[in-house]
Amino acid sequence: MNELLGRVFSFETKVFPNESALYNQLASHGQSPKALMISCADSRIVPEHIMQAAPGDLFVCRNAGNIVPPHATQNGGVTSTVEYAVMVLGVRDIIICGHSDCGAMKALSTNADLTKMPNVAAWLRHSHAAQMVCRENYPDDLSDAEKLRNMALENVVAQLAHLRTHPSVASGIARGEIALHGWYVDIHAGQILGLDGETGQFSPLREGQPMPVALPHGRRLAGAAAVAQAAE
Repeated sequence: MNELLGRVFSFETKVFPNESALYNQLASHGQSPKALMISCADSRIVPEHIMQAAPGDLFVCRNAGNIVPPHATQNGGVTSTVEYAVMVLGVRDIIICGHSDCGAMKALSTNADLTKMPNVAAWLRHSHAAQMVCRENYPDDLSDAEKLRNMALENVVAQLAHLRTHPSVASGIARGEIALHGWYVDIHAGQILGLDGETGQFSPLREGQPMPVALPHGRRLAGAAAVAQAAE
């Protein structure tokens, strides 16, 4: 802890002076982050570091298992963060980012006994869809590492589906103003995989190649023909 406290002093004396103009601008004019990232609380996953983001670039929500509960009337930290990011900050890209060796996903893939952690068990119910997909659609003879990886990937897919139940997100998608991204960080390889919404598969993000996107920007109205006719 003393080491971390020492870095606080280093920020004040060494880091801030070199970036004081940026911080002053953010303090005076507010924030306009380019994206919202919902990632795991795991200490090995640092969204700003992964994206090489400067202060003000990224709006971040972190929790165990990078989970987005389906929209409900009850207030919740993730729901409030999503709503604020979309409706106030106007973010156009939302990223759900899972990772390798995730403790939350390991609990699901191994059917761990969570009776002594009832709050954790309740939270992970939001990932039961991913657990069932893995249980009923993948071979039984996979290694523990393969099962864990599949669980983390399917969990990203499940949380993207939950995200679309949030009214602010659904409306933004319909207008073509919001794109959704599903990422997986392989800690061992230092590699980021992205979900391609057309194929349903994850592939590495590569410079100079099209980025896989779970749901790209594009106007999506089920009654688009009626809207067009009314406008004529």
